[in-house]
Amino acid sequence: MNTITFPLLHLKINMDNVAFTIFDIDIYWYAILIVSAMAIAFLIFKIRDGLYGIKFSDIIDLSIYLIPISIASARLYYVLFNLSEYMEDPIRILNFRGGGLAIYGGIIGGFITCFIFCQKRDIKLLNFLDFVAPGIALGQAIGRWGNFVNIEAYGTETTLPWRMGIYELGEYIEVHPTFLYESIATFILFIVLMSIKNKRKFVGQLTYIYFIWYSFVRMLIEGLRTDSLMLGTIRISQLLSLIIFIISVSLYVKAKKKN
Repeated sequence: MNTITFPLLHLKINMDNVAFTIFDIDIYWYAILIVSAMAIAFLIFKIRDGLYGIKFSDIIDLSIYLIPISIASARLYYVLFNLSEYMEDPIRILNFRGGGLAIYGGIIGGFITCFIFCQKRDIKLLNFLDFVAPGIALGQAIGRWGNFVNIEAYGTETTLPWRMGIYELGEYIEVHPTFLYESIATFILFIVLMSIKNKRKFVGQLTYIYFIWYSFVRMLIEGLRTDSLMLGTIRISQLLSLIIFIISVSLYVKAKKKN
């Protein structure tokens, strides 16, 4: 049983990360939240059926490949930057239930899959990405609450009013609820993208805004986290966020000048 407090609200929550058990198999809240996030994202896609010439049936066809590839690439990304740990017992690489997924790995794998799919279907990639961007943002906002249930992806200790209290190795500490920061930021991003979906000024606008916003937010939040994937002294996700931010801003400015 995990205990989480929010001193500002005088709130104390006790919860298990296992929602229920079926045939001796534990079903985790994290998994339920991720599946719920995907289901709601698909609902958004259904509502937007036909926008930018993208059919909901294309999304369904793509998902057959996209979901498993994104999960596998998220796992691969995480393992690569914890390679020494997994080389001691390589079979653990296949133990997805043991935790260890990195969202940037999923985004990279998903982007490559979308690119190949669009090439095969003769669909303009940026139209496709503009179509899915709001759903992805909302899915991320919901999915981040899985980190809350697992008490992970939190930040350094703080005395800010909105701090979150947790027990780390039996010791009570109060930390930045970085999962909440990212959840709020991606939900706002969803609202922004939905508000301009019918008013985009050029192809790729929603895609660039998504990457600019998310990479900038992630770059800031990653600096607060205590569980960053590292390459020496460099926070990998922070460096990748900076690169994506620079590229996305450049592409946005270039596209805007053409229109």
